[in-house]
Formats: sequence, structure tokens, C-alpha cells
Amino acid sequence: MDYRTLGKTGIAVSRLAFGAGPISTLLVGDDFDRQRSVIEHAVRCGVNWFDTAATYGGGQSESNLGRVLHELDAAARVHIATKVRLMPEDLCDIRGAVRRSLEGSLKRLQLPRVTLLQLHNSITAQQGDEPTSLTPRDVLDSGVAQTFEELRREGLVLHLGLTGIGQPAAMAQVVRCGPFETMQTPYHLINPSAGRVMPLDFADTNYGNIIAECHRQHMGVLAIRVLAGGALAGNPPSPHTLKTPFFPLALYERDRQRAAQVRKMLPPGRNLTCEAIRFTLANPQIDSAIVGFGSVSEIDAAIAALMANERPIDYESICDLVAE
Repeated sequence: MDYRTLGKTGIAVSRLAFGAGPISTLLVGDDFDRQRSVIEHAVRCGVNWFDTAATYGGGQSESNLGRVLHELDAAARVHIATKVRLMPEDLCDIRGAVRRSLEGSLKRLQLPRVTLLQLHNSITAQQGDEPTSLTPRDVLDSGVAQTFEELRREGLVLHLGLTGIGQPAAMAQVVRCGPFETMQTPYHLINPSAGRVMPLDFADTNYGNIIAECHRQHMGVLAIRVLAGGALAGNPPSPHTLKTPFFPLALYERDRQRAAQVRKMLPPGRNLTCEAIRFTLANPQIDSAIVGFGSVSEIDAAIAALMANERPIDYESICDLVAE
């Protein structure tokens, strides 16, 4: 396993991180033996970053992750990142909502603190421009940043982070002015707009090269949706994809069609899942790729992709395919 320093946190984070979200279904299900075997294998292979959230499976991801790490006596050897999402009804008591969310997360995770607490809301110019989105003022001046800082001073969290979805100008304002040390943002072979300047006619969601702004602020960057929610792996849509308002089914089906086009151009023996992981980690401003592992074999394949001495796909060589 390779490691990188996560921005100004000083943490040596594994280049492959374990995504405990609902896409793989591993940690929002009840196959406890498989959960233990997959997490145990990840830790043995050197994965030291686990990403979860209070909303994943209604807390089920945190509960299962906490139980397994406790059983393996591994919690002290890894870093746990979790998140808080504020709903519209929480905005009248932001401080209380953030604290209640973290308290619930720590209880489910069986931990006294987490390495990273992230805001799970999109950031846009106006509230509700995207589902549950907040404005820069909400984040910086209305209690979010202040409460996160309080929790850090109290030792309940060590570092503070953002989820990089929303409108680029609004996100950049929070990146420049806030106390946040990391950002996790979508970055993958079909839509790498968080990490590069896209043409004016780019038709997909454009994250406005927000990674470059994070880099200027010495923030750590964690890539999410590395496999486009499973589309780049050729998987059918997950149960979560069928109901989420954030990355909906129509987007998934479009990405899966584009992935099929890219797969046709690969040389014999090259696997698109591995190519997608290699593409993400080839960006020097990305510290770690969060992958939703569901099996031991998926971990081994991802590590093989990381360690392979092969040149990753050049986006320019496929941009016409994914724009169709």
C-alpha cells in the first residue's frame, strides 16, 4: 500500500480508502461474517482510512463498522471519517443538530472521537438550489463552522472537512474562508471536472476544478464516486441509486452507457474498473481514492491497479466518447 500526507492534517493516509457507503451494500446489510472478512482484509492490506456517514443506512454503516473494528481490535490502527448532514428543519438549531449527529455517530462507532468530521451538505448560492444545500453564509457565519470548531477544541473530532458538491463559486468561497482541512469530491474517468478545467460546452455537472482551489489552501483531497457509483464497474444500479436525489438513476444509466463505450476501446486484458482507479490516483492533487469495497477480491484488484506500472487512460483520448 502507498500512502500520502493528507493536506495540512499531517496524516499519512492510504491511497486507497474504504468507502462504507450504501452503494456496495456491504455495511448497510446484515451479512456480518462478510463484513468482518472484508474489513479485516482491508486492514491487513494497509488500508487505514474508513469513510462513513450518519445517513448511510440510517446509521447502519456506522454501527456495523464500529462493531467490526471493535471485534478486530483495529480502531486504534485506522482513521474514521464520518459526516453530518443538516436538513432544512435543522437550520433553526444548527449547533444542536450537529452535536446530536456527532454524538449518535460516536455511539454507533464505539469511539470517543473521530479523525475527521465532514459537512455532508452541498454548498450553493441559495439554500435548496440542490437537495439540502446550504449557502456559504450558512456554513461560515450561521453556526456550522463554529460548531465544528467547538467539537475539535473538545477533542471529539481531530480534523474538519467538506463534501465538495454544489456550485463551484460557492464551494470555493467556503474553501478559502473556512476552517476546513479536507474535501471529498467526485472525480472519475467520465467526469473529472473537479480536477481540471473543462470545455465551455461540457454538458455534465461541472465542479469547476475545485481541487485546484483546495490545493492552493493546502487542503487534503479525497476522491469519491471513483467508479461513478458502480457504472464504471458495469454493475446494475444499487438500491441506493434507485432512490437517492443526489446522484439519480438517470445519471447512473448515462454513465453506464458511456462506460460501455470506453470499455470497447481498452486494449485486451485491461479492466475498466482498474483503469478508473488508476485514472483517479494519477491526479497528483488527490491524496486518496475512496472506493466502496464489497468483497476481498475487489480490494485485491484495486491494490493491483494502484501498484501496476501502467500508464492510465488519458481523458483527452476518451472525451468524445463520454460526451456522446
